[in-house]
Amino acid sequence: MSIATVACRAHVGMHAPLVQVEVSVGRGLPFLSIVGLAATVVKESKERVRAALLHSGFEFPAGRITVNLSPVDLPKRGGRFDLPIALGILFATGQIDCPAHGPRHPGTSEFYGELGLGGELRPIPGLLAAVACASRAGNEVFIPKANATEVSVLLRGSSTVVARAADSLRAVCAHLEGTSVLQRLTTAQVSDAKPLESFELDLSDVRGQIQAKRALSVAAAGQHSLLMLGPPGAGKSMLARRLPGLLPPMTEAESLEAAVIASASGVDFNASTFGRRPVRAPHHTASAAALVGGGSRARPGEISLAHHGVLFLDELLEFDRYALEALREPLESGVIHIARSTLHARYPAQFQLIAAMNPCPCGRLGDASGSCICTPAEIARYRARISAPLLDRLDIHVEVPRVAPTDFEGEGARGPSSAAAAAQVMRARERQLARQGVCNARLPEGQVEQWCVPDPAGRSVLERAMRQFGFSARARQRILKLARTIADMGGEAVVSASHVSEALSYRMLDRRSL
Repeated sequence: MSIATVACRAHVGMHAPLVQVEVSVGRGLPFLSIVGLAATVVKESKERVRAALLHSGFEFPAGRITVNLSPVDLPKRGGRFDLPIALGILFATGQIDCPAHGPRHPGTSEFYGELGLGGELRPIPGLLAAVACASRAGNEVFIPKANATEVSVLLRGSSTVVARAADSLRAVCAHLEGTSVLQRLTTAQVSDAKPLESFELDLSDVRGQIQAKRALSVAAAGQHSLLMLGPPGAGKSMLARRLPGLLPPMTEAESLEAAVIASASGVDFNASTFGRRPVRAPHHTASAAALVGGGSRARPGEISLAHHGVLFLDELLEFDRYALEALREPLESGVIHIARSTLHARYPAQFQLIAAMNPCPCGRLGDASGSCICTPAEIARYRARISAPLLDRLDIHVEVPRVAPTDFEGEGARGPSSAAAAAQVMRARERQLARQGVCNARLPEGQVEQWCVPDPAGRSVLERAMRQFGFSARARQRILKLARTIADMGGEAVVSASHVSEALSYRMLDRRSL
């Protein structure tokens, strides 16, 4: 009886815990058993491994084979364990002569890949987290060639990643035996990915809407959430689509974190978009699990896929109320914890929420044509679809009225370009990061009174507004953060009454009864 051990890693949210694939081959009736809390897809690998070994020119041992996936209390899912199981059988039966020392020693390597029946290696989801953890542990990784472009994003930011890509089981075995060499991946080898065609939507394309454009720039400068209310065709969606063009570039760390989340989702990773802020715009029929994450595998939702980017919810009040209420905690904490019976996953969710809604069921409330047919009770029921606690967490509520015919004439109706607004946003962000290390919207509550205190006149304006409109303590904190951002955009060190007044003007739904 002989035992071989091959290293791999499981996929649990953003983490990749190490898994030792132990293979024991002994006497007895031919049988292959896989233990260690393996899902059905892992247990089915016995048939894929058997066919892959035979079609690759190896023998499948005629004895009792036991595969243990350690630690045994960690759930294992997916086809990533196919290659380690196959190699473990080859090591245990002596069909591969692998030197005990040197770079090919399996004890310092990790192996990933789903096997086809012919022995070819197929791509697996969620590989970035595993490769990043292996790199920190000083291990080299063997991956399917189809995952090479995905892993390339890690090569750009680190010289310690040792990854080798193969297209078949036979190629991996030849490398381990020393008969051929799988070259270490470099950025030059995987730079053939074609970038997406890029184009910028300019803010000046939106005619009129001076206040809404200003609110959009303030939101971009401080990473504030924004709710736009107005009739159909007023430009709400146009404004939202132009927000990414105002945001500063992502840092290397932010880009890697967003890429790992996209890789963990299994369906949304695209190496050609690395470094771009993610923009997610789910349909209003999306469920709560689709928005915040969940399912039996605890996959990331739209709020995590929009991490360090923008989440745009058009037709906000058409979303299921339960789905909207699920956004309350992530908006505050910037993370989402998904608990299932067999696993717990934690995903970052520092997204910038941009939402748009109509003012009434017919959408024409406040229109100059006076054609709204909705009763006050209907309007109240319609707006009540968004709860007061959720509305309280949205920093900016701004009205986007129908564009006047005169706003389509002359250059003055265009307003600032995206380039000019982005430059102002960048300067404001630099001031915030130099002063407190985070954007104003992410400022911890304990530091609001340190960095966002207004002068006496500003404090007086805020106190009068709180008494008159009944603002909550949370709304007060958000107004102070918003006023701090407005001051930063003007390059001013002190939050004055004018900054507080402008911040108050962006809380229109707090100043009206729903």
